[in-house]
Amino acid sequence: MRKLLKTTLAVAVLAAGVGALSGCETNEALGRSQLILVDESAMQQAAAAAWQEQLKSGKVSKDASMNARVQKVGARIVAAAGMGGQPWQYVVFDNDQPNAFVLPGNKVGVNTGLFKAVKNDDQLAAVLGHETGHVIARHAAERASQNAATQVGLQVATGVTKGRVQQVVANYGGLGAQLGILMPYSRKQESEADFIGVDLMVKAGYKASESVALWQNMSALGGNKPPEFMSTHPSDTTRIKGLQDYITTKGYK
Repeated sequence: MRKLLKTTLAVAVLAAGVGALSGCETNEALGRSQLILVDESAMQQAAAAAWQEQLKSGKVSKDASMNARVQKVGARIVAAAGMGGQPWQYVVFDNDQPNAFVLPGNKVGVNTGLFKAVKNDDQLAAVLGHETGHVIARHAAERASQNAATQVGLQVATGVTKGRVQQVVANYGGLGAQLGILMPYSRKQESEADFIGVDLMVKAGYKASESVALWQNMSALGGNKPPEFMSTHPSDTTRIKGLQDYITTKGYK
């Protein structure tokens, strides 16, 4: 959620290199088209390797209660998504950072630190619904494609400009593309996953309003956070407002 695993970006970059071009595709869950330039089966293979590395390098929690809760709530969420027939793997990591993540291939990690903010199963459903939302929205493939397209654009720009302009593009083009294209787009993806997650919560029998309570709890934890324009995630305030508006619009409780 707040911070994706470094391996996720590595997987995206690798997948972009081996992927096959497929162009723009319409995602009905989002109601918009997506630029998909990567082979998702290749992404899943790369993600599987990254996941195994994470299992080796990370400390898997033996807390029976936490593991049971994640498994139970996760099963209800994916069933609500109509994805219960697919293999899903949930692992709780002994890590104090309040974070969760999903990798291609339906591999979900939840840190023990998340339970500092998660006070009940409804709030846990908000987390797992959000991660499942990323899968439904095909955000990993989209983000990898966005990275690939941006890198190609920067290389072209560097190749066709001369002198000082060329040097500026070479030195600052990557940062400009990151702040101007990739990060804002990622914030959009995060909001989309939030909203899909709320829909899944409700369908699974959880309270939509607890997604707001979750982010209020996360905000209360404090900690150093970058300005929103420098972050891949919406600020807590933006996120809470977006969820409140969405829940009101949908008539959820």
